[in-house]
Amino acid sequence: MKKIVALVALIGLFSCNKEEVLLPQETISVMKEITDHSPIYMFFRTEENSANKEQLDTIVEVNRKNSIASTNWVFNIDKRLPLKLVIPEVMMLQEKKKGSSHAKAGMMNVFTYSDSIAKNLAFFPFTDVQFKYGKHFSKSFIKKNAQHFANNHNFTVNFKKDNTITIDEIEVPREKFIAFVKQFADFTADGKMITLHLNFDNRLTYNQYIQNKILAWRATRSDIQLSSIEFVYDEKELAGM
Repeated sequence: MKKIVALVALIGLFSCNKEEVLLPQETISVMKEITDHSPIYMFFRTEENSANKEQLDTIVEVNRKNSIASTNWVFNIDKRLPLKLVIPEVMMLQEKKKGSSHAKAGMMNVFTYSDSIAKNLAFFPFTDVQFKYGKHFSKSFIKKNAQHFANNHNFTVNFKKDNTITIDEIEVPREKFIAFVKQFADFTADGKMITLHLNFDNRLTYNQYIQNKILAWRATRSDIQLSSIEFVYDEKELAGM
């Protein structure tokens, strides 16, 4: 049985056959190790723009050759890649694994990043996450499915293109986010679960995505949970609705 243990440089570099993936960095490990895994790599690449040869376009190159459906899948994604390239690939791989006859119950999907304090490779599980991509946003989704959320306090958390944060359209400083959420939970104290519905502008980088997910995760406790549905939106598509 294979095992990934804490071996990552402070710069957050992960290598695959001499090719490098720059990993996001954080100061906490959600998970420190995982067994029986298959690695998947998403490399940062650039290519010449066909319309403007002086301009380079960012593209993603995915190495999924070792993705065995009966194992845990470890996603090593370059932190410079934008979500508009990353999430569609993640969604396709999720469907591939789900539809495989070799899929095994209990196997996880995890994102990797570097814990710069503990100096180890860390993991963020997203096995149960369902991504809504493009023209979806949690506020309208909750309205359309109100019966499923009626027993909760529902917060729409939006990580915007400039990486600022709003909660129900109120801008909240990053350093006050966790306290804001927990203070609301303490204020209500009515027995209802608080659910954080996360929305991400698709122009954010994967680095920003992981940092924001961990920030939201740090705000959770027994009465505060993250929704299993995440919204990665295209601002132009939302404006056109």
